[in-house]
Amino acid sequence: MTDASQPLAHTPQAVTMAGSEGLWAWLNQQHISLAFSTYQTNRLFLVGCKADGHLAVNERLFDKPMGLYVRDNSLYMACRYQLWQLENRLAAGESHQGGDRLYVPSRSYTTGDVNVHDLVVTADQQLLFINTDFSCLATLSEGHSFAPLWQPPFISKLVAEDRCHLNGLAMYQGQPTYVTACSTTDTAAGWRKHRTDGGVVMHIPSNEVIATGLSMPHSPRWYRGKLWLLNSGTGELGYLDWQRFCPVSFCPGFVRGLAFWGDYAVVGLSKLRAKTFGGLVLETRLADLQQASQCGLAIIDLNTGALVHRLHIDGVVEELFDVVVLPQVRQPRALGFQNDDIDRLINFPQSGGLVSTKPTVSRPSLSQPVQKPGLPRNDKNAIHYQRVYQLSPENLVPYEAMTNPSLIAHWRTQPLRGELLGISASVAGEMVGFAVAEQWHLPDTAQAQAQLLSLWVLPAYHAIGIEAALRAHLQHWLGVAISQ
Repeated sequence: MTDASQPLAHTPQAVTMAGSEGLWAWLNQQHISLAFSTYQTNRLFLVGCKADGHLAVNERLFDKPMGLYVRDNSLYMACRYQLWQLENRLAAGESHQGGDRLYVPSRSYTTGDVNVHDLVVTADQQLLFINTDFSCLATLSEGHSFAPLWQPPFISKLVAEDRCHLNGLAMYQGQPTYVTACSTTDTAAGWRKHRTDGGVVMHIPSNEVIATGLSMPHSPRWYRGKLWLLNSGTGELGYLDWQRFCPVSFCPGFVRGLAFWGDYAVVGLSKLRAKTFGGLVLETRLADLQQASQCGLAIIDLNTGALVHRLHIDGVVEELFDVVVLPQVRQPRALGFQNDDIDRLINFPQSGGLVSTKPTVSRPSLSQPVQKPGLPRNDKNAIHYQRVYQLSPENLVPYEAMTNPSLIAHWRTQPLRGELLGISASVAGEMVGFAVAEQWHLPDTAQAQAQLLSLWVLPAYHAIGIEAALRAHLQHWLGVAISQ
């Protein structure tokens, strides 16, 4: 029901992957590996080739990994409140546990939770990123969380309201040149009402909108003289011919994450979330084809538009965000923060490769477990409040036990007048409270009205102020008085 995932416990849940026949051979022949992120389950995956003809998959947990970028020996990654630089610590010809690349988290930059999507690194090593919450292109700035570089001309103010869902960035001749957004709205989360055809592509140097009518576009990339992008809401990979989007291939999933290699495109696919992605052309098209949406990677031949290879993903992972190609890499690996490899694997000039230090028997200074940076937070007793979008009487039915008064009974006598919005309260990933309000506008006026329809808190949590906090969060979000 929510627009972002709950924090993942530190014990990984089941993920299954299956490559199509020929995927291993293609990766091996092209001398490449792939890396992709899934913020939904806080994972970075590295996929390469084992010598025995099987895929090699390396999985690491990070806190909400999203945009990825590869430059030389570094892999850059946007996370919840940090930008990470992972450096390869293996020299040419060196290996570690079968891998010929070992990406180690070496630097991080704290931006705060600004919902960073795409990121790139310029030739002079400047990190640029799409700051989605503040609707701008930004960079790092000493003494600040970020420094805005550009904002769409229709955005009147830089506030953390995700007004147009600015998400994708394309470079041209080394300069940030094109961006994608889900709408041209200038109100808090206004893009959510324009998911089917409000998407745009903008040209940064001219401040002009150069393409309209798209459905939640993502991942613009300049490649071989064309601006390619993913029209996510229709499931299509295509390119712009002046202002016209020209689809090249249809994929059975919400497409997001795009990389190129030779005559091929690598596209990330996500399963549809009915509460967020409902009503899209993709949903109708899949229904007509009697197909379910899929999660994984699709390798597309740019000459024919055919899906020639696939990596199918099942289990807890249902959504991907970004994908990159790792050239001349056979079997990549990365260090995470869950075991002591990050503590013990050391190298330095003239070390002759990686050195494994002796494990420490005990750490008397650490009497309590310490949250390691970069890992998903696991605050067992913390109360997390989260906005819930795209509610409907239908998708609220499974949550009837969490409504008071009954919303099913409400709909029997009251028609839906506007948009349903909610705030959830959760502890350790389990919902313990839920508030739902309805907001609408009076006829022939822009004046907004709001009514609290339901407020429920688990009895065991009544005494700690969750009910009042839910009301306060709703009031702040809506910005108007809420009637009972």
